[in-house]
Amino acid sequence: MAHRTQLWRTLCETDSDVALLQEACEPSPDIKQLLDVDDEPWGTEGIKKRQWRTAVVGLKSRAKIKRISARPLSQVSDGDFGVTRLGTISAAHVEDPDTLETYTIVSMYSVWEKSHLSTGSSWIFADASVHRLISDISTLVGQEKGHRIIASGDLNILFGYGEYGNRYWKARYSSIFDRFKSIGLDFVGPQHPNGRQAHPWPTELPPESLNVPTYHTNRQNPETATRQLDFVFASSDIANHIQVTALNSIDDWGDSDHCRLQIDVN
Repeated sequence: MAHRTQLWRTLCETDSDVALLQEACEPSPDIKQLLDVDDEPWGTEGIKKRQWRTAVVGLKSRAKIKRISARPLSQVSDGDFGVTRLGTISAAHVEDPDTLETYTIVSMYSVWEKSHLSTGSSWIFADASVHRLISDISTLVGQEKGHRIIASGDLNILFGYGEYGNRYWKARYSSIFDRFKSIGLDFVGPQHPNGRQAHPWPTELPPESLNVPTYHTNRQNPETATRQLDFVFASSDIANHIQVTALNSIDDWGDSDHCRLQIDVN
């Protein structure tokens, strides 16, 4: 949502049942009347001056949403949904109005972090935040199989390579996808052909990659975007029934620096 209140009005025009939002600031009262929005504070814990967060929002009245209340780890009791950093993850149970099957859906956002001062490093990275998100999501997995979880979000990492071909960062990023898989969540996209690939081809991107750009920098635009930072994971039992499409064509991209991802459950 790029912290832009005007994007809430665009959201009202979509045909989806539910939206998984990241970097969403508080909508205006008239928008709240049109959508199913929770009443949690609009901010991300531990990050100053950032009055935005993740959210699960009902766009159609036919979707029945039962939100899972998140609590900080220091305050959790047995059975609570304890999260590492409030504002970076939102979860809910949603009933499919056509099949009456219930899915657990998760919106997640991986914040950037910096190395400790003692290292003397200027690194910024997001993979540490993703690992914390995976730990949070693990509490929603209660058995090896049979769960129906769909987790989507802006992770600020890369898939299948490291920046400019760096092997060290490729390995760090790979560990994230391996860890999602280890708790029973498969990477389900988006990947080509469900989205436009970068053109011209980025030199850092392996030639066999199926990545589709989902983000552009301030120096780029939808046409020149190169990196995929947004990903969807689903329980192994339902992964074959999930199709994820990056709405990343020049006409479909929209007004955010990230394109939208369309998740269809068959």
